[in-house]
Amino acid sequence: MLFDHCAVCRQCCTIEEGYPPLEITLTANEEKRFGSLCVETNCTNLGSDGCTLGPEKPLSCSLYPLSYDPESDRFSFDRECPLMETYFDQLGDPSSDASKHLSEMTGHIEKLKKTDLKFLFTNRSVDVDYFDLQELPLYKR
Repeated sequence: MLFDHCAVCRQCCTIEEGYPPLEITLTANEEKRFGSLCVETNCTNLGSDGCTLGPEKPLSCSLYPLSYDPESDRFSFDRECPLMETYFDQLGDPSSDASKHLSEMTGHIEKLKKTDLKFLFTNRSVDVDYFDLQELPLYKR
């Protein structure tokens, strides 16, 4: 599975020395549940098998390595993620993990466009500041 590598890599949940802490962007509903989440060195929810929050992890974490731009209505990908080439390759197969991930995230984004537009803009701002983004190749939505 595509994202099995994440539990080994842990790059997105670890802040290198000299970099500022990463404030995890939360939806309005997630703010009620978590309050706030900030990664200063290693995410406190990072366990030996990956995220201990499982399916309850924040949407911004589930979205990664994608970033959604509400102005262009397009997705970008963090170039530093080692899955980039594989993810892009898999987008041609609708049954692939990458296509399923993109489809699931698109569904969440569509709901948030109606209920929490502030999250979309705030999350994009954090992503642009923190990650080296490359726009996804054209795909069917």
